[in-house]
Amino acid sequence: MPDDMLPFDKTRDPALSRRAFAALSLGAGAAVTASALAADAVVETDVVIKMADGSCDAALFHPSGTGSWPGAVIFADALGLRPAFRDMGRSLAAEGYTVLVPNPFYRTRKAPVLSGPFDFAKPEDRAKLTELMAPLTTETKTRDGAAYVAYLDTLPQVNTKAPIGVSGYCMGGPYTMFTAAAAAARVGAAGSFHGGSLVTDKPDSPHLLAPKIRASYYFAIATNDDQRQPDAKDKLRDAFAGAKQPVKIEVYENCQHGWCVSDGAVYRKPDADRAFGDLVALYRSSLV
Repeated sequence: MPDDMLPFDKTRDPALSRRAFAALSLGAGAAVTASALAADAVVETDVVIKMADGSCDAALFHPSGTGSWPGAVIFADALGLRPAFRDMGRSLAAEGYTVLVPNPFYRTRKAPVLSGPFDFAKPEDRAKLTELMAPLTTETKTRDGAAYVAYLDTLPQVNTKAPIGVSGYCMGGPYTMFTAAAAAARVGAAGSFHGGSLVTDKPDSPHLLAPKIRASYYFAIATNDDQRQPDAKDKLRDAFAGAKQPVKIEVYENCQHGWCVSDGAVYRKPDADRAFGDLVALYRSSLV
């Protein structure tokens, strides 16, 4: 199980970065959820965010009470905002964060954007995504990510003195990199889980953004993704090493693309829980 940690950015607090990655390397993530709030102590609200290209429907979660907490954005996979991702938002909020889960396809339709069963193995099902994906260019994804961070900073439930965290799944993985680069002054930690197209041969490949990113990063890679593109983790490692940015890269053995999402056919709860725990450990060390 490849596992790498690179030199720390000297412009960030070295002790903070070391604490963040020590927590991950020691497996602290498995235990951090012990102090999570009860489920009924999380407030869930549907919100609408005014964007440059329209109105984005989203779900917002935060602990109950009058306090403020570090902000976080969860970027959904290709099936968008739905109950599985609302569960993720609720779980992360229970750890002490104000969490935004936006509908990435707001330009086309409100969430949930698809109904009924969906099988990525079927061409007719994959074809349903064509209309949804069409407006999502690198430019629009970057603009959206920065807008979500800016929106969080307007909320009284967000502690604007603390950095913001971003996490993404499948197509949400690249979103974290676009956002971490576009809002580098605010994004302090990021996690990509079975992220797709993190490394491409195009000039706008997400991995080339490493020099602009200031966040401590965690990349959790599916076994079959690593088999299809075995050099991707090496290119990610090299990109962050060249930028002197902290990163941990891990291939999850026997986990298939999508293992973290509870409504998917390849969901693996123990490994999904471990990935979530490692994200929370990183957030607790970095978003302070």
